[in-house]
Amino acid sequence: MKYILSLVLLFTTLLSQDKQQVTLGLGSYLQTQAYANVDSIVIPSPVIFFDNGLFYVRWTRVGVYFLGERNDEFSWGFSLTAQPRSFGYESSDIAGMNERKDTWEGGLAFSAKTGDTYIEVLALNDLFGRYDSWIVKTELGHNFTLGNFSFYPSVIAMYQSRDFLDYYYGITQVEATRRSESSYKPSSGVQYGMQTYIKYPFTKELSGLINLRADKLPNQATSSPIVNDNYIYSGLASLIYTFEY
Repeated sequence: MKYILSLVLLFTTLLSQDKQQVTLGLGSYLQTQAYANVDSIVIPSPVIFFDNGLFYVRWTRVGVYFLGERNDEFSWGFSLTAQPRSFGYESSDIAGMNERKDTWEGGLAFSAKTGDTYIEVLALNDLFGRYDSWIVKTELGHNFTLGNFSFYPSVIAMYQSRDFLDYYYGITQVEATRRSESSYKPSSGVQYGMQTYIKYPFTKELSGLINLRADKLPNQATSSPIVNDNYIYSGLASLIYTFEY
C-alpha cells in the first residue's frame, strides 16, 4: 500500500509542476562488434529525453534524483540510474565459445552543468549477474549550434573491471579446450570514446536526430583471441517530436 501511495504522491507532484519538455522518437540503432565474424547489432530503438528535476530519461537510460540543485547558472544532482547494455554473442557465433548475454546495469550517477558544458560520472553494477561486477563511466561534453544544426559532442572514459572484460572477452579453460588454444583471462582496463548528437529541426516540434560514436577498446580486450577489431562504432538515426505538457 505504501508503494501505491508513493506513486500517487509522485504523480500528483509532477502534475503540479510547471510545464515540462518531453522528446519522443523512434530510430534505428547500429553497433559494430569487435569479435571476429560476429554480425553488427541492428535494432529499432525508442528515443526519449525528459528531465523534470525529480526523474529523467536520457535516450534509454532512466534515473531518479535524490540530491541536487537546479538553476540557470549551475545545476548538479545525484541520482539512482539504470540502463541496458547491448553486448555479447550467441554460442553459434564463435566456435567453441559459450554465449555472452546482454544485460541491464544500475547504480549511482552524478551530473553537473554550467552553461553549455556538462560532466557526468556513473558507477554501475550488473543487475542480471552476467559479468557480476561494476564499471565507472565519465563523460564530458559541450553543446553548441551552427546555423540550424545543434551539436552535442563529448569525450568518454570507461573503467571496466576485470570481471567485465573477462566475461565479454575472456576464454575459459573449457572453451580453450574446445578451441584447441590457450585460455585467456584479462585484467581490468579503460575504454575511451568520442560521440556527438546532431539535431536538425524540420518544424518547431519535429526534428531529425543522429548519434555517432566510436570507442577504443582497452588492450586487455583487443589481446583476446576472439577479438579482431580495436574499435566499436555505433550510431542512431531517428525522428523525434518535442512538446510541452
